[in-house]
Amino acid sequence: MKKEEKEEEVVKKKFSFAKFLIVLLILYIIGFYTYKFVSSPVHNIYIKNNKYLTDQEVIDSSGLRNYPSFLLTTKYTIKKKLLKNEFIKDVKVSKKMGNIIILEVEENEPLFIYKDKTILSTGKSIEKSYDLPTLTNNVTDDILKKLVDKYVNINDEIRIMISELKYDPNNIDKERFLITMNDGNYVYITLYKITSINEYIKILSTLEDKKGTLYLDSGNYFEEFK
Repeated sequence: MKKEEKEEEVVKKKFSFAKFLIVLLILYIIGFYTYKFVSSPVHNIYIKNNKYLTDQEVIDSSGLRNYPSFLLTTKYTIKKKLLKNEFIKDVKVSKKMGNIIILEVEENEPLFIYKDKTILSTGKSIEKSYDLPTLTNNVTDDILKKLVDKYVNINDEIRIMISELKYDPNNIDKERFLITMNDGNYVYITLYKITSINEYIKILSTLEDKKGTLYLDSGNYFEEFK
């Protein structure tokens, strides 16, 4: 038997430079628009519920000042940075279509000035100063902590009427304070009854413009200045 030999035909394809350019162009377009999509910056930042921090202070703390990539900037990263700010107790971060970021902050309130520093509702003291009542004399760390814990229960409308606080204990009450109101009246209060000062405006309406000292620490009576 004779073996039939088959010749292999080698087909040489010509290199198509035009097709190569088309492939490169397609890859370039895909890469370009992918890059544009990924690197597209934050367009708008909305801050909500801030009272003491300015919008710019919140933005600076969030790391969004230079409007980074919307896609690559995560809500977790933003929140983590914001919680490093002593003024921020908590924050809700939302991302919306249109490259919009919304920051809803819950602040640690500044309460009063003590030793030329602002005392926050967390008990921390910071250098930044605000128009707040001043604790005029020294107190122990324990009393200061108790004062902070109780002071947050005073209504905002009453807080703005307080000018000074003075620690003024007596033999009976070691948590007694004398509060100077900006209308010229004085109020004695004890920490465990501090919320009774929330009735100050109502009590004031019964005093017929008299000035004096209101004892809310014990007895709940008013003594007019002589």
